[in-house]
Amino acid sequence: MHRRNLLWLAALPALLNARLAHAHHGWSSFDQGRPIYLEGKATRVKWSNPHVELVLEVPADLKLPAGLAERPVPAQASPIDGRALLAKATVPTRKDKNWEIELAPLTRMDAWKVPQIKVGDTLSMVGFTFKDEKGEAVLRVEYLYLDGTAYGLRSSPA
Repeated sequence: MHRRNLLWLAALPALLNARLAHAHHGWSSFDQGRPIYLEGKATRVKWSNPHVELVLEVPADLKLPAGLAERPVPAQASPIDGRALLAKATVPTRKDKNWEIELAPLTRMDAWKVPQIKVGDTLSMVGFTFKDEKGEAVLRVEYLYLDGTAYGLRSSPA
């Protein structure tokens, strides 16, 4: 019995690290050639590091909004690819009701002065999911639209 407990204790750190690695995705996992548009209501929010996370409840009839390509983009993104990214965005082909949303670290959220998102808030975003939309319904957000303001979460404000 004692030996079994020692083996379990020895394996515990590896199991915890595997769980954490599963929960956090490296940037290279996301298909940056295919921007995805999502909108909906926040049903869960984790406002902490390593980055803010939330669960977004997406309507079953999600459509790309008219004029998405003309939405504002942060000043430092416009000369690079801001408008082109919005023009290229599509809605996902998968029909998941709930998406895990990965936003920026708290320091960047504070630099952008993003108001703390609460359960029930409505927001929209453009970001990236996994290649061919395989795996979990996860979106890494590039542009967040909240209360009429655009936030570019992968850079600092200009």
